[in-house]
Amino acid sequence: MLARAARGPGALLLRGLNILIPVLDRIRYVQSLKEIVINVPEQSAVTLDNVTLQIDGVLYLRIMDPYKASYGVEDPEYAVTQLAQTTMRSELGKLSLDKVFRERESLNASIVDAINQAADYWGIRCLRYEIKDIHVPPRVKESMQMQVEAERRKRATVLESEGTRESAINVAEGKKQAQILASEAEKAEQINQAAGEASAVLAKAKAKAEAIRILAAALTQHNGDAAASLTVAEQYVSAFSKLAKDSNTILLPSNPGDVTSMVAQAMGVYGALTKAPLPGAQDSASSGSSRDVQGRDASLDEEFDRVKLS
Repeated sequence: MLARAARGPGALLLRGLNILIPVLDRIRYVQSLKEIVINVPEQSAVTLDNVTLQIDGVLYLRIMDPYKASYGVEDPEYAVTQLAQTTMRSELGKLSLDKVFRERESLNASIVDAINQAADYWGIRCLRYEIKDIHVPPRVKESMQMQVEAERRKRATVLESEGTRESAINVAEGKKQAQILASEAEKAEQINQAAGEASAVLAKAKAKAEAIRILAAALTQHNGDAAASLTVAEQYVSAFSKLAKDSNTILLPSNPGDVTSMVAQAMGVYGALTKAPLPGAQDSASSGSSRDVQGRDASLDEEFDRVKLS
């Protein structure tokens, strides 16, 4: 779409059929209403932290009013290009070097707004502005690379330290759990061992009680004294044969060869114990007899031991 501006005040020829008077009228300006792309030349700009940059860009604009574009400014494209360069230098002076790279979109939007405010009187509207390249000085570039490398080394060190910390925590937690499990296992082992020992003692006590009851029943039967005499004689002979096996010190009775006298002495002790009354005889018949037998057996065992030593 083209718009022609003819000579004379306010003379504007639109597209289509237009009649011009020879000599008096002639076409002076031809404006395109399409979107126009303009390359903004590279220029230097100083940032807020005093770093000189070389920067260029691309400007997209459109003529909205051909009359203002023809008679409001001599060269619209040149005017907009200069305005874009000055606005870009002004906006870069407000930002530091790091923010220039981070806030590129906001920088483009600020330049577009500044251009539209001034170009409204020229009948031109800036659609968008894009920064193409940003060139930093070589020494600044090296410093930026060193900064990036230092930041990466810092992150690597932090990650390594965090990994070491997590590893130490895991090892300590594992040792803690292992100690807890070991203590619980030891506790369970001690409980089981104590229960086993208690069961063994109880079983031995029950077996001994049963043996005492059987012995007491046997002694009350016919010829029980003779059986007791035989048992004492056998124990005497067995103990006498073991005197020289366990120690070098030997204790002998006054007459070790007289087995008959030793058996008679033991049976005399047994008879005296069976005839002696025991405490608690006033209790019930069943409990009294049981206690009586147990007391006799205990006294008889002590007397047997005394006889062996004598």
